Amino acid sequence: MTEELFLRDSYLKEFRTGVKKVDGREVVLSETAFFPGGGGQPADKGSLGIGPVNAAVVDARREGGRIVHVLDRAIPDTVKELIGVLDWERRYAHMRYHTALHVLSGVIWRAFDAKVTGGQMRADRARMDFSFPGEWTAEVVGEIERLTNEALAGNRSVKVYELPREEALGNPDLIRTQVNLVPERVKTIRIVEIEGLDTQADGGTHVAETREVGEIELTGHKSKGRQNKRVEFVLR
Repeated sequence: MTEELFLRDSYLKEFRTGVKKVDGREVVLSETAFFPGGGGQPADKGSLGIGPVNAAVVDARREGGRIVHVLDRAIPDTVKELIGVLDWERRYAHMRYHTALHVLSGVIWRAFDAKVTGGQMRADRARMDFSFPGEWTAEVVGEIERLTNEALAGNRSVKVYELPREEALGNPDLIRTQVNLVPERVKTIRIVEIEGLDTQADGGTHVAETREVGEIELTGHKSKGRQNKRVEFVLR
C-alpha cells in the first residue's frame, strides 16, 4: 500500500520517503504526494531523487493499493529513500480548475436542475458536460458564467471529510453525483463540500477557499444532443 499524502494535504509540494520497489523506470514509494490521476484530473508530474540520483516523474498511476511513479529514466534499484518534488505550478492549476468544476456543478444543479455527466481539466482549461432540461441559449450560458463567478467571489470554504458508505448513500446530493457507482468494497467515502453550494464524493485535490480559483471565462459552448450540453472555460 502507498500512503496517499495528497488526500491529507493538497498543498504538500515536497516530501521524503522510503522506496518499496524500483523496476527500471517505475518506482513504488511508501508514501507519495503525487496524485495518480482520476475523476477528470490528470496525474501529477515533478521529480524524484536523492544525492546524484535524479529523474523526472512523467506519469503516475494507481495499481490496486499502490501508486506507481513513471520516470523519464531508470534509477538504481539499490536506492532506499527518495525526495519527491511536485511540479507545483501545474498541480495548483489542477486544484483551481477542479474546484471551479465543483462550483460550476453546484450552480447548474441549483439554478437549472442540470446533472453533470462528465468533465475534464488541464492546467490551462477545463470542460464540463451536463444534461440540461431547458432551452439552451446564449443568454443561459451567460447566466451560468455570471452565477458561477458570483459563487466563486463569495469565498466559500472547501471542506474535505469522510462519511461511512451507508450515510453517503442516504444523501440525495451525493446520489446526484453518482456516489452509488463507487465500488461496494469501499466502505468509507471521501467527500468534498463547497460550503452552501456543492457536495460530491471525490478523490482529487482542491484549493481551500473558492477565492483561490479566481474567475471563470466561458470560451465555448455546444449542444451535443437533445439534452447533453458542454461548456468550456479558462480561469482568470
